[in-house]
Amino acid sequence: MAIRAAMHQVGGVVLEHLLNADGGGARGPRIDCGQGHPAGFVDYRRKTILTVLAPVHVERAYYHCAPCARGVIPKDRALDIAGTSFSPGVRRMMSRVGGKEAFDEGRRDLAELAGVVVQTKEVERVAEAIGAQIEAIAQREQAAALAGKVVPLKPVPKLYIAIDATGVPMVPHETKGRPGKDDTGKAKTREAKLGCVFTQTHLDEKGRPVRDEDSTTYVGAIEPAEAFGRRLYAEAVRRGVTRAAQVIVLGDGAPWIWGLADEHFPGAIPIVDLYHAREHLADLGKLLYGSASAEAKRWTAARSEELDAGEVEQLVAALGRLRPRQTEGQEAVRKARGYFETNAERMRYAHFRCQGLFVGSGVVEAGCKTIIGLRLKQSGMRWTVRGANAIIALRCCDLSGCWEEFWEARSVG
Repeated sequence: MAIRAAMHQVGGVVLEHLLNADGGGARGPRIDCGQGHPAGFVDYRRKTILTVLAPVHVERAYYHCAPCARGVIPKDRALDIAGTSFSPGVRRMMSRVGGKEAFDEGRRDLAELAGVVVQTKEVERVAEAIGAQIEAIAQREQAAALAGKVVPLKPVPKLYIAIDATGVPMVPHETKGRPGKDDTGKAKTREAKLGCVFTQTHLDEKGRPVRDEDSTTYVGAIEPAEAFGRRLYAEAVRRGVTRAAQVIVLGDGAPWIWGLADEHFPGAIPIVDLYHAREHLADLGKLLYGSASAEAKRWTAARSEELDAGEVEQLVAALGRLRPRQTEGQEAVRKARGYFETNAERMRYAHFRCQGLFVGSGVVEAGCKTIIGLRLKQSGMRWTVRGANAIIALRCCDLSGCWEEFWEARSVG
């Protein structure tokens, strides 16, 4: 550790000399301020920047624009240190750990693993700022996709769009006036919507579908369904939905999911997640016959066979023959009938399997746990919508395999 610290100091000295080799980066007595006005040279000003090696002092030529009443420092823009005291490399590290773990844990890891000492609040601010930059790029790409300016990728046999949502704990002012599910009637969470897009080209030796390796990308945010629908459609366009031989939408029975699918993917094959549907049957059987009873297991197994075969009408008929005495049971049966009747055409599982299609939305459910749950739902965490969306953007970028692409594009820009 001592050797590492010493080498970092040596590297910092060398880096400082390199950064100041231009004598401060003066570009003459006057430059354009960026708004069409001339900015005049004033003097050279020093700034201390924390780099991945050590803190370094950077000399920069300072210009002033009288019409804009502001300073202009070209070297700050060239080095990507405008408005910050952290180098791009340090900000990359801070956003990386801030997207993966609690901000204070990230601070500790930076100090222990990289010798970079920063404050917890600085990790938070940088991570959320980089997440906001990723989101800004996503919004530009979304606008381009909706305007038809995105060049489709090569054709794929099957393109899947899976959709889910999960609650994120919020600070009180973000849930004010929203109804909740607990005894207080006040909401404590906001719904984060997540979508993933992946492709399928092959079946395994048993005829089961195989997701193409490294083909899964994610988008997500806490936002209304309408806005999320545009976000997901833009990602699907980027991934080549217009050139896919088959498009399949996977989700649970939530009405907003299928409203979104009808609007943006009208020609897609809609499939309700089989395991959610089975869960509905299991819960109903336990309620009607007792959670540990043999009758509950027998009834659930019989209905599950009908479900797996896609015989939804027989299943609904069996539900219609139930005559629970308790009001709770009657209401549960009524809801179950509505659920299966509404989604009948999305539950032809035997037919879907014959086509070699996935019938489960496990990919996006795992995404909800990995992208949102592991990072944003830890004990004691409370988020603002802005902060949560920034971290979701960070994590979607990372797990979609776009992290390097983002930083390369950023350095070029």
